[in-house]
Amino acid sequence: MMSQRFKTLVDVYQNSTRQFADRQLFGTKGEGGYAWTSYGQFAQQVEHFRGALATLGVGRGDTVAVICDNRVEWAVGAFATYTLGARYCPMYEAQSPKDWEFIIADSGARVLLVANETIERQVRPLSERIEALEHVVYFDGPRGPNSFMRLLGVGMEQPHPLVEVDEDEICALIYTSGTTGDPKGVLLSHRNIVSNIEAVQSFEIVSPEDVSLSFLPWAHAFGHTIELNLLFSAGAAMGLAESIKTIPDNLLEVRPTILLAVPRIFNRIYEGVHKKVADEGGVRQRLFSAAMNNAERLRDKQEDGGHAGILTRTLDNIFENVIFSRIRERFGGRLRLAISGGAALNPAVAHFIDNLNITVLEGYGLTETAPLISCNLPNARKIGSVGRPIPGVEVFIDTSKSTEEGTGEVCVRGPNVMVGYHNLADKTRAVLDDEHTFRTGDLGHIDEDGFLWLSGRIKDEFKLENGKYVAPSALEEQLQLSPFIDQIMLEGQNRPFVVALINVAKDELEEWAKAQGVSSESSLDDDAVKKLYLDEIVRLSADFKSYARPRTVLLVDDEWTPENGILTPTLKLKRAVVVERYKERLDALYASSK
Repeated sequence: MMSQRFKTLVDVYQNSTRQFADRQLFGTKGEGGYAWTSYGQFAQQVEHFRGALATLGVGRGDTVAVICDNRVEWAVGAFATYTLGARYCPMYEAQSPKDWEFIIADSGARVLLVANETIERQVRPLSERIEALEHVVYFDGPRGPNSFMRLLGVGMEQPHPLVEVDEDEICALIYTSGTTGDPKGVLLSHRNIVSNIEAVQSFEIVSPEDVSLSFLPWAHAFGHTIELNLLFSAGAAMGLAESIKTIPDNLLEVRPTILLAVPRIFNRIYEGVHKKVADEGGVRQRLFSAAMNNAERLRDKQEDGGHAGILTRTLDNIFENVIFSRIRERFGGRLRLAISGGAALNPAVAHFIDNLNITVLEGYGLTETAPLISCNLPNARKIGSVGRPIPGVEVFIDTSKSTEEGTGEVCVRGPNVMVGYHNLADKTRAVLDDEHTFRTGDLGHIDEDGFLWLSGRIKDEFKLENGKYVAPSALEEQLQLSPFIDQIMLEGQNRPFVVALINVAKDELEEWAKAQGVSSESSLDDDAVKKLYLDEIVRLSADFKSYARPRTVLLVDDEWTPENGILTPTLKLKRAVVVERYKERLDALYASSK
């Protein structure tokens, strides 16, 4: 598909609903399987809900907020808002009520859309405390005065014309996850988001024939732009996953051609397949290993610009029919493209998925860049990198405060860079200069071929007692490949060495402990268990600098979730919260190691 010149998301909406009116857009799971809403049917709902929002007083520049997971009504609300010249402010159902209240008040939301009556009852008191908030509308529930279904009828009776908007007007107000302090509202213009859409369309990797299984939250900038708006602009379809737990079943039902996900999902696929193969053992395990080794040889030759020998190519065809195609059947049998974003994807996981003849494309971006900055392409990629900058975007490295030669802060200029932070002029000036260059806070370097490589967040980097700096994220990703590790954080700020704080994978550890005759009640304190984890660290960290490798471990079996405040809604670790939570145990661990 050739790139088309859109200026706003209103242009995208008009083009797609006209050009693809009869094509499937959203699939929703019901009792009889997936039922599909077409682009034309979606447009009708948007037209009606735009009229409804107008009757509630929403106009150009107003804010409509939403607390809801991915569903058709979420998208209806978004495009009804855009086509009124207003801005959409998404939140997560899993977010804390404290965050909801802060965001609703800070954004000045006039109307709040929520998933169901349960959330509506939770937020109802906010209307009394927040002056700007006038209406709360729920999607699921009886047809009452505040129901979405009733308002669709109102909008049908009182239609409102589509508003022509300027590309520099704000269309989205997306709050960052807030690993420290309150979330920051990122103001994104139509131009910001559409520049991302056009850049990816120019690569011609998405077509109207594509289908995704949608579970990446649209409240996240990656899901908002690269799934919802990009696939919508291309005429593709999105089957909505029921939940994270039902993804394996939904893959078989939707049979996606494209999967957009964060590394955590790809890690689970990697771990699941390897565990199943290991459990089967024998001939199947040996065949799988041979297939993977042959695929590695084939890729190495291709990456070096050469041609694999006839034996390697012949074996690859055999393994494709015997091994790889059968594994792909678990994803519905049609998956051709896996797009990863939101955090660094471990190269071992990327190689594994690539070996299955599913092309892996890793990209990089932030909410503040709408989000895409760079990405790998099928014909221009280096696994482990985050690709080259997308068209129209300039990336350079500021090495002025670097702790390692050639590495520095990643800085970005381009049409994707946000307008600024909402109500935070000082914080906007701290990251945007007079030339509108954005300082990402990420560490990285650009190689001789123009590919960007990341090494972690500046704020996550810590300094050991000996003055050595450790950027922990890459090693954390590597160690997370252990089947015995659910979540991990490395710590060592002003300490003599690095400690791995590990949230254990309970089922795998219990299985191992039973086989070893270790009591499950005392397993976390058992020397054999500690040795297991130290051995796993040695096995997986050989390629990292010795001072960055953990010397000992602190094992816990808690839940690290957004609900208890340890993870953000986008599953990023709040490091300061973890350190504070386990401070006494960490202090004792260091004291006993002296």
